[in-house]
Amino acid sequence: MTSNSSKTYGAEPMETTEYYKHLSLFWTDIIHLMSSKPQALTSIGPMRAFAANSKKISVELIEINEKLFEFNQHLTEYFKQLSDTWGIAQKKVNQKVPEIPQDIEQIEAVKRIWIDIFDNDFTELFDSEKFGNNYGKLVSKELELTKHWNNIINVILQSVNLPSKEEIDEVYKEIHSLKKRVSKLELELKKEKRKNAK
Repeated sequence: MTSNSSKTYGAEPMETTEYYKHLSLFWTDIIHLMSSKPQALTSIGPMRAFAANSKKISVELIEINEKLFEFNQHLTEYFKQLSDTWGIAQKKVNQKVPEIPQDIEQIEAVKRIWIDIFDNDFTELFDSEKFGNNYGKLVSKELELTKHWNNIINVILQSVNLPSKEEIDEVYKEIHSLKKRVSKLELELKKEKRKNAK
């Protein structure tokens, strides 16, 4: 074990992340360097392209890990806010209705109290700036994660000479557009045949 790696055990999480980030990029550079040699297995066919693009994938994976860490923080905060609001609302219900309901009317009254308190407390939570900020960041991090995954997929597809996701989507749009035009032309042709038959 190297002295650097042993230092990471007592280090802060971000320092450890930076250490492994640099380690990952180092090995990616080594693979890239090896793939440029003519005698290397990775210098042949799609493996050469994949090895050449492996640094892009490593960088994307590192960024995914960073975004995933931030996403998990916001997700934890999201569920904490929901849980705290639930607990406070339930305490309010318990204070208003300390006795066990005995008949149907009391049960209905408890239901109405429960619904009113939970409705008010959760509406207050969802309208709060704190909740809105956290939820916005949560969605933003999720979109960033999706973007990084799409980038990785595109690099892999490019490495094996397959079309990218965007190119495939473009082909699907064109096929859909052609199907609509053909259907419209068929409909017009049927109308024309009916007109000529009369």
